[in-house]
Amino acid sequence: MSTPIGLIAGGGQFPLLFTEAAQERKRRVVAVCHQNETQVELEHCADVSCWVKLGQLGKIIRFFHEQGVREAVFCGTITKTRMFKDILPDFKGLTLWNKIDRKLDDAILRAVAGALEGEGITVLASTCYLEHLFFPKGIIGKRKPSQEQLTDIRFGWKIAREIGRLDIGQCVVVREGAVLAVEAIEGTDAAIRRGGQLSGSGAVVIKMKKPGQDFRFDLPATGTKTIETLASVKGSVLAVEAGQSLLFDCEAMIAAADRAGIVVVGVEEDEAGELIF
Repeated sequence: MSTPIGLIAGGGQFPLLFTEAAQERKRRVVAVCHQNETQVELEHCADVSCWVKLGQLGKIIRFFHEQGVREAVFCGTITKTRMFKDILPDFKGLTLWNKIDRKLDDAILRAVAGALEGEGITVLASTCYLEHLFFPKGIIGKRKPSQEQLTDIRFGWKIAREIGRLDIGQCVVVREGAVLAVEAIEGTDAAIRRGGQLSGSGAVVIKMKKPGQDFRFDLPATGTKTIETLASVKGSVLAVEAGQSLLFDCEAMIAAADRAGIVVVGVEEDEAGELIF
C-alpha cells in the first residue's frame, strides 16, 4: 500500500464505497467511525479504524497523526439534530465549536476542515475516487414528467437555490406552485414526509447543491431510500441537479421509482439560468 488516506465517516454506504475505491488505488484507509452513525462494517473494511463520539476532534487528529495521515476526506451522513443533544466534544472540539458563530452545515464543516489543515492534514473532495457516482442528466426511469410537473420543477429549482444560498438545506417539496416543505436540520427524508403529507399526493421534490458548494463535504445524495420515502407519501417527481450530487444504487433506485410510478430526472442549468432536462 502507498500513502494512507484518512476517512472521517458518517452513516450510510458512502464511506464503504470510498474505502473500496481507495483501496483499489492502493491507498491504505485509516477510518474514523462515529458512534451511532457509521456502519459497523467499515471497521472491518478499513485497514485501520477507531471509534469516536460526535465532537471529539482532538481524538481524530491524534489518531491521524499516529497513522501518518496527511490527506483525509469526509464521507457519509451525520444526523444533524444530534448536534444539540448528543454531542460530547473533547477540549479541541469544544474550543472550535465555541468559535463558530453560525451553526450551519458549511460553516461547521469548513471549520473542522480548517482545523485539520492547521494540523497538516489536507482535506480532499469526498468524490476523489468516486466520480462515477455523480447523478446523470436526463430522465433515468420509464416515466416522463408532464408539463405541470416541469413547471413545478422550475418553480422549486429557484426556491431550492435560495435556501442553499442561505445554507439552510438542499431540498424543497412543492406542488402546483406552492412550497410545502423546506429542508433544514431534519434532513431530506423528513422534509419529503412533511411536504408529502401536506400535498396528499403528487408532491414534487427538488434536490440540489448549494451555490458555491464545497465538494469536500456534504454533497447532496439520493438513493433507494429517497424513492421509498417519496413513494410512502404518494409523491410523483424527484428532480436532482445532475453532475453536482451523488446517486447510490442506481439500478435499484430506478426499479423502485418505476414500480411506484415516480419520475426521476437529472437537471442541469445553463449559463442563462435555463433548465436542461
